[in-house]
Amino acid sequence: MNENVLERLKILAESAKYDVSCASSGTSRSKIKGGIGSASGWGICHSFTEDGRCVSLLKIMLTNYCIYDCAYCINRKSNDLKRATLSVSELVNLTIEFYRRNYIEGLFLSSGVVNNPDYTMERLVRVAKELRLKHRYNGYIHLKSIPGASRELVNEAGLYADRLSVNIEIPNETSLQILAPEKNFKSVFTPMRYIQQGILQNAEEKKKFRHAPRFAPAGQSTQMIVGATPDTDKDILRISSALYQRPTMKRVYYSGYIHVNDYDNRLPVLKQPPLVRENRLYQADWLLRFYQFKVNEIVDDAYPNLDLEVDPKLAWALRHPEVFPVDINRADYEMLLRVPGIGVKSAKLIVVSRRYSRLGTLQLKKIGVVMKKARYFITCNELPIQTINEINPENVRKLLINKSKVKDAQQLSLSFED
Repeated sequence: MNENVLERLKILAESAKYDVSCASSGTSRSKIKGGIGSASGWGICHSFTEDGRCVSLLKIMLTNYCIYDCAYCINRKSNDLKRATLSVSELVNLTIEFYRRNYIEGLFLSSGVVNNPDYTMERLVRVAKELRLKHRYNGYIHLKSIPGASRELVNEAGLYADRLSVNIEIPNETSLQILAPEKNFKSVFTPMRYIQQGILQNAEEKKKFRHAPRFAPAGQSTQMIVGATPDTDKDILRISSALYQRPTMKRVYYSGYIHVNDYDNRLPVLKQPPLVRENRLYQADWLLRFYQFKVNEIVDDAYPNLDLEVDPKLAWALRHPEVFPVDINRADYEMLLRVPGIGVKSAKLIVVSRRYSRLGTLQLKKIGVVMKKARYFITCNELPIQTINEINPENVRKLLINKSKVKDAQQLSLSFED
């Protein structure tokens, strides 16, 4: 590889690392005759898929030059850092060569905005188009749609990319105007609407024409920064909930704010990213998507922020002791999902298993119920333990927090002190 290209590759890969919305799933590109690569139903990220495989992608920017001066962005135009740009052909060749060497299984491509949104978006689309048509690359491609890009370019991008995403970044438009005055919610939500309309229209075309070209088969995603503004978790989750009402929104990602621009006094000074809060938001997001919770059940005016000591589901249960204990052998599926320690799979197994016999502690453990949590909120065939109403919620909270803080005596710990 040319040393000049390698140096630019390092710079642009480093510039792309702060975008966390690169995981994806829901696409299926089976092998085509004469083509290379495939994306058969699994997610692409530096992570593990549901069946345990570790997959990887080339996560890179086309350029880290940018005309915007967003306060929270490392690539803002006022920052003094190394800048680089790859041509369309250079990036296409890099992707193909990396794939042939088995380094990657897909491409996640974003870019700083150069000249104007349409100019930048057109170059991103050319990369995907050349990969698909010239090299017959059939692997996974995730493109970041540029806020403010035209409908024509977004529609063309959807024909070649598996997933498209537009980052909201800041969950409040007033805060966005302060931190990124060149942006507004309209420029962000308009491409989102184009993507949604393209996917829905394509679904109708597929019903009429069997071989109609697919449009962004893995849907779209977005990302919000957590901790850069005074917005509460309630504000963030309300936007997420509204986005999930759209049938094409697959994931909302939450990125703990990293203090990369020390000189900007519009930003809070954080010693470290709010990782615990970020994790709680992902847990709350899971409740919205899979556990049939509503936003006002997780956070409300009395509790606008998530509890950092316990997970959102447990926090809800502690605030509503009146609905417990739940009889495992009688409760419906929706109520089982609300019991701390019972997940979607274990709730389904409980519903199926209790048709044949009454369930007890041993059976629940085999099913996968986390009994150290669930024991305070359920009754079953024989469970000689006091429930939340007998112990009271505050004492249950203390018991569970203390248990989580107890270290395993056999756990290896490493000291990094000098």
